[in-house]
Amino acid sequence: MKPLSAPLASLGPLALLTLAVVPAHANTSEADAGTDTEAAAEQPAPPPAAPVSLAFTKPVYDETWATIGLGAGLVPSYAGSDNYIAFPLPLVVGRVGGVGIRPNGAGITLDVLSAKPTLGKRKTRLAFGPTVRFRNDRNLDVGDNVVEAAGKLDAALEVGLNAAVSFPGVFKPLDTLSIGIQARRDVLGAHEGTVIEPQISYASPLGKAFVLQVQTGIEFVDDSFADYYFSVTPAQRLASGLPTFTAEGGLNRIGTLAILNYDLSGNALDGGWSVFGVGGYSRLLGDAADTPYTQARGNANQFITGLGVGYTF
Repeated sequence: MKPLSAPLASLGPLALLTLAVVPAHANTSEADAGTDTEAAAEQPAPPPAAPVSLAFTKPVYDETWATIGLGAGLVPSYAGSDNYIAFPLPLVVGRVGGVGIRPNGAGITLDVLSAKPTLGKRKTRLAFGPTVRFRNDRNLDVGDNVVEAAGKLDAALEVGLNAAVSFPGVFKPLDTLSIGIQARRDVLGAHEGTVIEPQISYASPLGKAFVLQVQTGIEFVDDSFADYYFSVTPAQRLASGLPTFTAEGGLNRIGTLAILNYDLSGNALDGGWSVFGVGGYSRLLGDAADTPYTQARGNANQFITGLGVGYTF
């Protein structure tokens, strides 16, 4: 799984230019240098110089490319849990039909303004397009009988828009700094609320085989979202024994995520197989941290770790 193929794509396509020049060989010695003109004329003429050869090795990141991969990670069983479960990490990222594709948590983001690859100088650019994310907090086994007694929640599908500005070459010639924001709203009638996430991300190659991406973001939620996931109603109190709690929206979370990708061929531009590692930390804030689901049964500090493999073509 090549999660940093997307940053590589944002770095713009790179061409590898090989210049091969084969010089002519002289078959004369010091003794021959003293011979007369006639003798020199009898010597066979040296072979002509081989022509200059120019060859381009086209990188895999052109107008159409994709990475498909699969990994596994350890994630909290629900937002605020201190129980961790194994979770599959599928990945589809690339550029198809002029539209950029990248993962967005348990979802996907499209960039309808995805820049056409160019060999020229990279420029500041805008990314814009739809985004979706699937949320299944407390929809499956959470590993806590008390929390489960409060009742199973419905899965949510959040749909919205994403916008970001990318600045190339901020610290290094091939790095990219992006500042963006996305807003999503549940369309399945679960929490029926709105989530807003400002984000800052940085991507840079580390040598020829490694690529690093670091993303930091904050999450704001409205009252409907907070009430659905963090409130404890009188009925839930009777079922679980947890104290009643009425949650309100606001700043919900702050966190950071790092992804390190290694290309198994040693060249991150040629596609093929790669492996990656993911590590992240976030802190629940406000009523997300104060709810009994977190304070009494879990932990406001949330971690994620994972490994995966993918193929780019």
